[in-house]
Amino acid sequence: MTDDIRSPLHDEHVALGAALTSFAGWQMPLRYSSDIAEHQAVRTAAGLFDLSHMGELEVVGPDAARALDRALVGNLSALEPGRARYTMICAPDGGVLDDLVVYRLQPEHFLVVANASNVAVVREALTERLHGFDALLADASLATALIAVQGPLAEQVVTGLADDPQAARDLRYYASLPARVAGLDVLLARTGYTGEDGFELFVPAEHAPQLWRALLEAGTPLGMVPAGLSARDSLRLEAGMPLYGNELGTTTTPQDAGLGRVVRFDKVDDDGAPLPFVGRDALEHAEPTRRLVGLQGLGRRAARHGYPVTTTDGDQVGVVTSGAPSPTLGHPVAMAYVDLAHADEGTDLLVDVRGRGEQVRVVPLPFYRRPR
Repeated sequence: MTDDIRSPLHDEHVALGAALTSFAGWQMPLRYSSDIAEHQAVRTAAGLFDLSHMGELEVVGPDAARALDRALVGNLSALEPGRARYTMICAPDGGVLDDLVVYRLQPEHFLVVANASNVAVVREALTERLHGFDALLADASLATALIAVQGPLAEQVVTGLADDPQAARDLRYYASLPARVAGLDVLLARTGYTGEDGFELFVPAEHAPQLWRALLEAGTPLGMVPAGLSARDSLRLEAGMPLYGNELGTTTTPQDAGLGRVVRFDKVDDDGAPLPFVGRDALEHAEPTRRLVGLQGLGRRAARHGYPVTTTDGDQVGVVTSGAPSPTLGHPVAMAYVDLAHADEGTDLLVDVRGRGEQVRVVPLPFYRRPR
């Protein structure tokens, strides 16, 4: 017996024979067939993902943009309606409370998408930071399902079901629009977490099974398969995308993770003065002593989260945040925080894999870029 929240698509997963697992308070599909088969389907055709565990927080009101400018590290006032932005919400000391995707749906209406494990933290922080602004926060997480179609054939799958296929086809990366797909009203976004082209579809929870079945029926002849959390993790690792709790957390800053570009110090208030967003002072004075790097395994055994990174002399200089064999590249890959003296591209290091040093080399991130 579990107290985990069930996805609106729970019965669909059971019918497909998914192995279910507890994740961030939800019962979610880990895999349906095999991790590698699902991973490779996304790289070569398409994968269908249930992301209903993600949090959807709506911020609405005349001051919504100004409030989010102060609450988050990004410049949300500059975001055009219909566009989205990757950003973060930080603590006053600069530590990352969560990484977010924020969609500006209308001039006074934003959708903040948070990681499942952090929905309560983000909701509470935003509620506090919106105080004094003419903006309201509503948590639509349980009323909203999120389904992703990712892969080189994702566009073909989605546009084939869209009432306006050309509008869906023309949708730019990190943009969204209201659309009808499979006869249902959705928010269609060209976003994802796999390194591939694809779409994420926000739909009322009660309509999620109908949309899931329509997408699966349309995509199956093209080689699309349902894919679980395991494939999603290996895909995002190859794409060098951070995972909260691994690469990001309250003890890391955006600069540590090589994501300092998302912190917009050029934000100004109505008088043209620097805007005092939460964490600004700490982040302006941050002096990172480590860097998030990619590690290519030169042997066969994969580094895993928490494994020490050492010099060839055995001195620890870092720790692995994520690691696995790469189905696409055919060798192990990992991300790790390494001190600055050993973080340059081409540096040879070791990872302690259960008591034995495995050779790794510092390489650029991401490990994989999709063909253009």
